[in-house]
Amino acid sequence: MDIKQIEQRLTEQLNLVEVYVSADGSHYAVTAVGECFDGLSRVKQQQLVYGPLMAEIADGSIHALSIKAFTPTQWRREKLLNPPV
Repeated sequence: MDIKQIEQRLTEQLNLVEVYVSADGSHYAVTAVGECFDGLSRVKQQQLVYGPLMAEIADGSIHALSIKAFTPTQWRREKLLNPPV
């Protein structure tokens, strides 16, 4: 599955502020930022991200999915503490 398609689907369905997807074959890494994650456990956050991608996970297009989910406030803090290299 195309990275841009994943980013667009997650942005639209979860109303995300920012989303970043990288891929290595069928292994994907997602960093998602949105208010939808506020107050949710890490498991619930991951389930929220899995939802829009379940068809591709089920058919094997996405074999592995690593997820980092942040609220916008958490994301600002994360960028300050761990700036991109």
